[in-house]
Amino acid sequence: MDVNKEEILEELRSVFLNKTFDALLPPLVYAVSNSIFGLLPAVILAVTTALFNFTRRLIKKENWKYSLGGLVGVIFASSLAYLSNNASSYFIPALTSSSLFLLAALITLLVGKPLAAWASHLSRGWPLAWFWRDDVKPAYREVTIFWAIYFGLRLTIQLNLFFSEAVLNLAWVNIILGWPAISVVLIISYIYGVWRLNNLGGPGVDEFKKEKEPPWDGQKRGF
Repeated sequence: MDVNKEEILEELRSVFLNKTFDALLPPLVYAVSNSIFGLLPAVILAVTTALFNFTRRLIKKENWKYSLGGLVGVIFASSLAYLSNNASSYFIPALTSSSLFLLAALITLLVGKPLAAWASHLSRGWPLAWFWRDDVKPAYREVTIFWAIYFGLRLTIQLNLFFSEAVLNLAWVNIILGWPAISVVLIISYIYGVWRLNNLGGPGVDEFKKEKEPPWDGQKRGF
């Protein structure tokens, strides 16, 4: 299945537009500041950085909702670190996120309703009945297995560094295995998913909605 570069970039922009900078900068500032100045200055600088990102988007009239969520997240993570007097505690939300995604992937695989299908349904609004077809669901199941492997590996590395209290290394791992790695995971998922749907020979979403009879053209774009 031929998936062109413009199509992939458009799919990624719909998910990550304006998010990467806001997500990466505060934890990096926190980790570097902690190694140089100590915990309290690191907490102050991380919150200040997130507040700056939020304010900048408000002034430029950009989408500020993600920055607001990031600000709240940084305040919460910084509070955990400060109250526990443990710099590694800043990354507990990241550990929790990895655990929840892994758990969600495994549970949905066990019940036969793969996470990738739910994610696509929620983001695209396609009918759930289409995802559960025998000639559609295997693609979403296989992508969900891929996601489970990724989150399992990420959680293993994060836990090892967390218990070692390697704060700076943990920050770099969270950055690298955060949006950059997720972008790669989604690109692979999208390319494989579209190819697999066509390989399975089921109807495309529009064909399913219109109750067309086979032979079908299949899902040519979107996963």
